[in-house]
Amino acid sequence: MKIAIIGAGPAGMMCAIKASENHEVTLFEKNEKLGKKLFITGKGRCNLTNYSTEEEFLFNVIRNKRFMYSSIYSFSPFTTYFYFEEEGLKLKVERGNRVFPQSDRSSDVIKTYNKILIKNNVEIKLNTEIKSIKRKDDKFILNNSLEFDKVVIATGGISYPVTGSTGDGHKFAKEFGHKIIKLKPGLNGILLKNEFNLAGLSLKNVELKVLKNNKIISSEFGEMLFTHRGISGPIVLTTTSKINREKEFKLYLDLKPALSNEKLDERILRDFEKYKNKDIDNALVDLLPKDLINYVLYDAKINLTKKVNQISKEERESLVSSIKNFELDFHDLDSIDRAIITSGGVDVKEINPSTMESKLVEGLYFIGEVLDVDALTGGFNIQIANSTGFICGTNL
Repeated sequence: MKIAIIGAGPAGMMCAIKASENHEVTLFEKNEKLGKKLFITGKGRCNLTNYSTEEEFLFNVIRNKRFMYSSIYSFSPFTTYFYFEEEGLKLKVERGNRVFPQSDRSSDVIKTYNKILIKNNVEIKLNTEIKSIKRKDDKFILNNSLEFDKVVIATGGISYPVTGSTGDGHKFAKEFGHKIIKLKPGLNGILLKNEFNLAGLSLKNVELKVLKNNKIISSEFGEMLFTHRGISGPIVLTTTSKINREKEFKLYLDLKPALSNEKLDERILRDFEKYKNKDIDNALVDLLPKDLINYVLYDAKINLTKKVNQISKEERESLVSSIKNFELDFHDLDSIDRAIITSGGVDVKEINPSTMESKLVEGLYFIGEVLDVDALTGGFNIQIANSTGFICGTNL
């Protein structure tokens, strides 16, 4: 049987590896090399997977985790880890169970895929863009001339379009009658209306909260940083994947989440005693980053040059409130071009989760980021690609 796989990211390459054990496989890639987006993931180190159980993995899937049951239990994170190790790729586990190549080079991950593809006699067609897929009788015709029995679409989403992720798969899916769930940026920065001059300021051990109708709908603790236009960093990326389909919400930053309001007030009183003859903006240097102090005082409606010994109890309470609930004026999510992943895609209700075959068109398959499945940062999204590619290739 002749199989065409369109897209040589991790999903397409894994699918080709498994399918080639029983079939004649051609892997098409419009770029000049395999795994172009994979090459830049993890800041060029490639966070291949997360060393976690199936249950832990599914907990980190944001959209359509039930759809992932069959594939993740067929090719789990642990299985993935040992599969690549057995193929000669030495791996290591870092903070948060993130898995990287020991060399810290994503190119070594891609070389391992390539080595297995060659060993399995997969025909690799680089610099070959598939512009059309048509159905003729029980065959698929690619680019009006190439005939195949089955076609697997593994073209990714639309984030980082310079890597070739330009939405081709969604176009093909629509042409065959599939519904596309609206595409949104996932794992992305946030743009703010605040006119902060804080670009480059990094914060640790803070909490980013999202409130809707006065209820917390997302709360993330950890690291973040201010950019020229807003905020980014680990807790921001996670937050955006959770709220990218929400409207009418508010963002707040707890700068001291380890302290209750009462404990924070006690801490401020100690600092006030230490700096009792100073201006208020100079009395908070032990508590807050210097660049942030004026913004917090402005939020608390306290004059920057007011002496510490003139601060009233009400003003101190306002300061505590501002430190615990520093409001960030949300403008928008950063551009999907800069998002790590695409949220949304081919509606999984129209895909068989045990095979990745279309329920609408026999012999047509969708895997990886082209599907409406996405997860948090930490290697989970590449695992989605590998697992869906594996189960598809195995069942072709």
